Amino acid sequence: MPLVTLYTRKGCCLCDEAKHVIAEARRRAEFNYQELDIDADPELRRLYNDQIPVIAIDGVPAFRYRVGIQELLRKLA
Repeated sequence: MPLVTLYTRKGCCLCDEAKHVIAEARRRAEFNYQELDIDADPELRRLYNDQIPVIAIDGVPAFRYRVGIQELLRKLA
């Protein structure tokens, strides 16, 4: 089963939008999900500070900033 990881931080409006898209995708497809706060890890902050939200599928970044439900479902298929 794929693992979707959302790299996020508090106060990120685009991250909130990404969470809604991921929640809708979970109603339509099966995948594991985790959220990682980039501010809790200096290496993640260095990698993604100006790019969040970043959505990775099985460890590979697939989306930055915005994601659509259809695009996410297509990558999960």
